[in-house]
Amino acid sequence: MKANTQPGKQDIRRWEQYLADEQAEAAVYRDLARRREGEEREILLALAEAEGRHEAHWRELLGDRIGPPRKGALRTRLLGLLARRFGSVFVLALAQRAESRSPYDADADATDAMAADERIHEEVVRALAARGRMRLSGTFRAAVFGVNDGLVSNLALVLGMGATGLPTSAVLFAGVAGLLAGALSMGAGEYVSVRSQRELLEASTPNPETRRALPHLDVDANELTLVYRARGMTPDEAQKHATEVMRVVMLASGAIEVATPGTHRTPVAADADEHEAIGTGLSAAVSSFCFFASGAALPVLPYLLGLDGVSAILVATILVGLALLATGAIVGLLSGAPPLRRAVRQLLIGLGAAGITYVLGLVFGTTVA
Repeated sequence: MKANTQPGKQDIRRWEQYLADEQAEAAVYRDLARRREGEEREILLALAEAEGRHEAHWRELLGDRIGPPRKGALRTRLLGLLARRFGSVFVLALAQRAESRSPYDADADATDAMAADERIHEEVVRALAARGRMRLSGTFRAAVFGVNDGLVSNLALVLGMGATGLPTSAVLFAGVAGLLAGALSMGAGEYVSVRSQRELLEASTPNPETRRALPHLDVDANELTLVYRARGMTPDEAQKHATEVMRVVMLASGAIEVATPGTHRTPVAADADEHEAIGTGLSAAVSSFCFFASGAALPVLPYLLGLDGVSAILVATILVGLALLATGAIVGLLSGAPPLRRAVRQLLIGLGAAGITYVLGLVFGTTVA
């Protein structure tokens, strides 16, 4: 705002709302920090402190014109409620989207530094959310694929069978059989997939036992250079790095770890899982089985409750449609994409696939009749 210009009522209301939003956002970060420890806690508290600086800017502009305390935006208050109750990666993903909607870029009363802060805050929260996504990505991937496969495949089976005019008992039996067969297949397939991926990565991971051989290497030949050249270093870089490693080994035998190119790694505990993002074969298999079964149970539920015919088909379609919307929205939130768009996309794909089998069931049912 230009100097010596008196703010209007709309300006004051806008500033008061900004003030309330900054207070609410700072509270969200403090609530998230209470559920974290170490570096993540420090980062979240620093974000809350930054929001406090923005709050001070609006207080200074308002001066003695500050009215009764306002409530923050509804989405920020909901975010605060989730942060106090859960503090999970879902809340961080929502906070990331909230930071991306900052109005300061287009507001002349906000400083350039404040607008830049909000952009940086988005990246900070994105990075924190990425840590959470990394921790749960293996099992979560199996869970999402499992539940969606269960929803779509069993709905398609039930609708196709129901459209042929078969008795309700036959449709119910087919649905239960599809549930069990699909869940077992998903569990077994996911176990083999994850185990194979982990074994492939483990085969490419440096053997920690190699460290014990370092003190006995021929210093003049220093074949350690071959290790670094095989990992992508140039001959000069490999020679320089190997010489440094051998120097340290000579100073403190066994206190060095064979590092990957361009890094200086600290020793990792023997039981540390370096492939945490992939998950374990057993956890992925159990997740796939359970989530496929839970998804596949929804299309069968109306038949278990005694419905039949068109009414059972409609109820099954509605239940599965709602579940597809929910899973699509969750995936959208975790990936930082618009949840509504992902939800609608998931719904259209799932119902489209089931609709094709329903039409085929009608055709085959008419032909048999």
